[in-house]
Amino acid sequence: MRAGLLRHKVSIEYKSVTRNGFGEEVLTWPELAGVWARVETLTGGESVEQSKAGAALTHTVLLRYRSDVLPTMRIAWHARVLEIHAVVPDALKSEMTLECSEVV
Repeated sequence: MRAGLLRHKVSIEYKSVTRNGFGEEVLTWPELAGVWARVETLTGGESVEQSKAGAALTHTVLLRYRSDVLPTMRIAWHARVLEIHAVVPDALKSEMTLECSEVV
């Protein structure tokens, strides 16, 4: 993979549940790793569900292969958050594509 294709700095985050001082569960997203990637927007659309308007964007994120990335994680890119739906490594395990969506 040519390094010039990876021009976006993204953060891979994982879900962590901790307890606060009152014993309540608090959901946090600590950073697993900061990596260089190529982020491409594929499609966009709008929907109305239960009287709520929303928009969704579909992205693919290409990065070097990592064995620790799971679909339960997410990508933070600037002020945007991309939910990972699928992790697709290539046959040589040199790179991987993440199928993501961003809820706007």
